[in-house]
Order: sequence, then structure tokens, then C-alpha cells
Amino acid sequence: MGFSDNLPYEKVGKNEPVCIADEVPFDIPESWEWVTLKQIAVTALGKTLDKSKNIGEYRPYLCSINVYWTGIDLSTVKQARFGDSELSKYQLNKGDLLICEGGDVGRSAVWDRDEEMYYQNALHRVRFYGNIEPRFFQLLMESYKGAKILDNYSKGMTIKHLVQNSLNSIYFPLPPLAEQRRIVEKIKQLTPYLKKYGSVETTLSNLNLAFPDDLKKSILQYAVQGKLVPQDPADEPASVLLERIRTEKEKLIKAGKIKRDKHESVIFRRDNSYYEKVDGIERCIDDKLPFEIPASWAWTRLTNICSSIADGDHQPPPQVSHGIPFLVISDVSSGKIDFSNTRFVPIEYYMQLADTRMPCVGDLLFTVTGSYGIVIPVLEERKFCFQRHMALLKPLVLYTNYLELALKSPLAFNQCRTVATGTAQKTVGLSSLKNLLLPIPPIEEQDRILDRMDSIMRSFMEF
Repeated sequence: MGFSDNLPYEKVGKNEPVCIADEVPFDIPESWEWVTLKQIAVTALGKTLDKSKNIGEYRPYLCSINVYWTGIDLSTVKQARFGDSELSKYQLNKGDLLICEGGDVGRSAVWDRDEEMYYQNALHRVRFYGNIEPRFFQLLMESYKGAKILDNYSKGMTIKHLVQNSLNSIYFPLPPLAEQRRIVEKIKQLTPYLKKYGSVETTLSNLNLAFPDDLKKSILQYAVQGKLVPQDPADEPASVLLERIRTEKEKLIKAGKIKRDKHESVIFRRDNSYYEKVDGIERCIDDKLPFEIPASWAWTRLTNICSSIADGDHQPPPQVSHGIPFLVISDVSSGKIDFSNTRFVPIEYYMQLADTRMPCVGDLLFTVTGSYGIVIPVLEERKFCFQRHMALLKPLVLYTNYLELALKSPLAFNQCRTVATGTAQKTVGLSSLKNLLLPIPPIEEQDRILDRMDSIMRSFMEF
């Protein structure tokens, strides 16, 4: 191929030269030439193995599973019969380039050994004329693969193949022989650095993928430690809020709507330490608390701030084609309720459920088995029920959104991880869930925390 008017042309036989500027993938130096393999090498597919027709002695052969960008893998070499007339046709010579015809189309390696070896029809063998450097063309194949240039030459819909005519029609740049060798040597020198860079890049990519989630967790942790917004001395202390919640629960107990906790807990502060009173017995719990909280905050158990915490029915419910949606974990794994592909139960089944198992707007679902720790707010008035792998929380008096935030924090998840039991599927038992320790801010500060979190999340979205 020659150049005219600084454009590449190809002359085939006695035909007039044809400009191929639109067919070559990039510009090359003036001392280089565009070539096809059929101009500089002999290409051939290996032997088609047919046990019914094979004769001769068993010989080792290579197939695509032996050829990798890093070289030839001889750990899984197979053997087949090759007749005497086939030996010279399918035997490899040192310096032959092998190219995968299918599978990972174009994957290539150079056979660099003197030992006897043959190849089968999953591979193209490229045997170059003269002293052309086969490793340079192996690097070219790797470059063309990465740049998706080979995609333009691969045939097939579901399984791609690089047939021989297509392989022989690819335009490759051909530098002077000395430059081919210099390029191969320079790549060899750079390869350790490229591998190191690739490892660092992978680590950085993983960090970038995890960064938003990790940052959000850090912000949530700051929020529940009282470090996200400043405290206001004018705020009503959280201890007063918890007292109002206790009063509200007492009303529900007297009305027969909920049952009294058998082991009711009250956490209070005295002499700069925290104490918990259960069954009339007080004990210091300073060693149970993970961090300090502002003086206006209070610690409490999750059960103390909810009218009820109940899991789904433990018996498999009857199913119908239409009725009340029945949620499983896959319907809430995104952190939102997805009604698009739910199962259904009869209305009669739903109506016989206890009120503690009937979700309402303002309630929270919390997964307790397998992918435990997913918090899902109930945002719409729609009848549904749920499997026993979830619990339903009905908060009292405080902001539901703050409780959602606290349950999504590392503080809550780490407690769940500590108490989760089981082997195949870890489960956070209902009693363990009820006993989660949570820090409660004054109601006014909850409002400020939620506003600040909303502002931060909007900034993330804009970023």
C-alpha cells in the first residue's frame, strides 16, 4: 500500500489504486505502512477434530482455552490423532502467532517454544514472512481488541467469530523492523508499571464507587452523635419528649390497644453516668454506650419509642391472583416499597391480622432476615401485609424521619450485626431489635437535623 496526497491507497492486482483513508483506524508515521496479514504472513485455521475420521498417532494440540494475552497455558493441553500427512500442516513453529477465532475473539499469544505442538480449528495460526516481529502483532491485536476495532470484523449474532476472510481484511500498521523490536521491548519494560497502575486504578475505582455510600453513612453517624447541627439551649430536653412518649403508651395500654412491656426499660442520667432500670433493678450502662451525646439528648431502647414492633405472619399465607399485596424482601430491597411485582393474599386474610401487623402511613418496615437492616418508610395509604422477614415499627410522638435516619446509621447496623444469629441466613430476632440502643435529640433538633440532611442529599444529587 502506498501513499498519495498524504492519504493511504491500496492496489490489488492490476486494478487502479483505491483510497482506504475511511477504512484505516488512525494516522501513522510516514515511515510506516498499512498492510493486511495476507501481504506479510500465511494465515490458517487448525485441524477440525473428528474422532470418527482421525487416524495416526496421538499428538499434543492447543485450542482457545490455552491461549491468553499473557501467553500460552500448557496446564490443560489435550491430545488427538494426527495423520502423517497432517503433521506439517498443523504443526506450530516457534514464532507463530495464535489468534482465537471464537469465544474471546482475537485473544492472541505467540508460540515461543521449540517443542512439538499442533493446533485445532478454534485458532488461527499466523506465520510471518521474513523477520517480522510476531509479538508486535500480538500487541496490535490486544490494542485492537481494547479499542473495539475487532468488533467491526467479528461475525455472528450471539456468538461472535473472527473468520479467516475477516482476519485477512483487517488493516494493520507496519513499522520498520527495528522499530517493531523497539516497541516490543519498551512495552516489556513498561508492563510491570502498567500492572501496578491497573491495580491502583482498580482500587481507586472501587473507592469511588463506595464513596457516596460511605460518606452518607459517615454523615448519618455524625447526625446521631449530635455533631451535624448545633444544639440550642432553648430546646426542650429529649428526656421530656421520652416522658410524653411514656404517657402516650400508658394511654394505649389502658385502652387495651397495646400490651405493657414485660421488662420495661427506663434509661436516665445521674452523676455524669447513664443507668438503666429494668424490673426494678438499676445498673450502670456506661460500658454499653458507644459514644457521648449532648446533654440535651437521651438514650433509649427502640421499643420505648414505638407503640408496637411486630414481624409478619410466621405461617405461609394463602395466595390469590388478585387481592391485598404481600411483600417479601425483594419488594423492599431498594429501600422503597415496590408494588409492581408483588404476590397477593385474600382480603379475608388481611382483615384478620392484628393492628400491629397492619402498616399505616408513618410506620417503618425493617428487614430482619438475610439482608437485614434495610429501613423502609410507609408513605402511602394502601393496604398491604408482609412476610416474617420484616418487622413493622409504629413510632410514637417523635419524627418518624429521624427514627428512619437513626436506624440507617452505622450505630444501628453494627448493633444488628452483633446480635444477628443463624448460619445460612442471619436473623435479627424481634427481642434484639426491640432492645436496640438509640440516641434521641430534642424534637426541635430532630427537625433541624432532618433539614440539614435534606440539604446535604440535594447537594449530592446536584453534584
